[in-house]
Amino acid sequence: MIQKILLAVSGLGHAEEMLKSLKEMPSIQSAKVTVLHVVTPQSTAAAMTEKWEEGGKILANAIVSLNLDPSIVSSILRQGDPKDVVCQVADEIDADLIIMGSRGLKRLQSILSNSVSQYVFQLSSRPMLLVKDDIYVKRIKRVMVAMDNSDSAKKCLSLALFLLRDTQGSQLFLTHITTDSRGKTAKGTETNPEKDYILAQSVAEAHKYGINARCVTGIGKPGEEICRLAEELNTDLLLLGSPDRRPSVAKSFVDIDRLIGASLSDYVRVNATCPVLLARTAS
Repeated sequence: MIQKILLAVSGLGHAEEMLKSLKEMPSIQSAKVTVLHVVTPQSTAAAMTEKWEEGGKILANAIVSLNLDPSIVSSILRQGDPKDVVCQVADEIDADLIIMGSRGLKRLQSILSNSVSQYVFQLSSRPMLLVKDDIYVKRIKRVMVAMDNSDSAKKCLSLALFLLRDTQGSQLFLTHITTDSRGKTAKGTETNPEKDYILAQSVAEAHKYGINARCVTGIGKPGEEICRLAEELNTDLLLLGSPDRRPSVAKSFVDIDRLIGASLSDYVRVNATCPVLLARTAS
């Protein structure tokens, strides 16, 4: 399911560490990797030359750091607006996953600072793994999927099952948060999947692949509860579905309403204490 990975590097952050952690998983070991660095346009030829040289060094250092088989790694150095170029290259190579660093900026800050990761997620239908600068990347053993009835959540479950297949000692946490209109919050509790119809089918699917799955339910504001449970369960990777609200006529425009409104994926992106893999279904 994940055969082509696009790793966007900037010389800062933990994106390379995240890929190395993924590459330890049997399901990912044969995936081809394209390492991309984007050089932003400069006002003078001298400045542009300097940026190209700097970009070349960033790419070279990233590839050395990854220490992967040269036959499965390629690099691209390109000029342009990073958020546009990342989307373009992802389409060119037909990436199954985009990995990027993120400063974890809140909604309005993301708009004002022209957050690359936020815009790429808005404009691409491809799964995107965000790694905040202030988190510690761990070996991936404990994976959490936030479940509901949406197709995007089911896609996240499929990705999690693919990742954990043949990974020894792995643990899958399936969580379902019930929203309480009164603002009530209940501590997350492990539950029998038969008592939660949303989780029952997911557990059965996990067991088909011999993956150890536990079900945890919670009550409260979904974003807050998902982040709290991810930290409480010592999660190494969190997968969250994001429904695609953009009408087809506006695919090339950022959904400002979602950027400044009540977006679950945006809240989790900013507040989770572990890497977050966001996915939506193509429409």
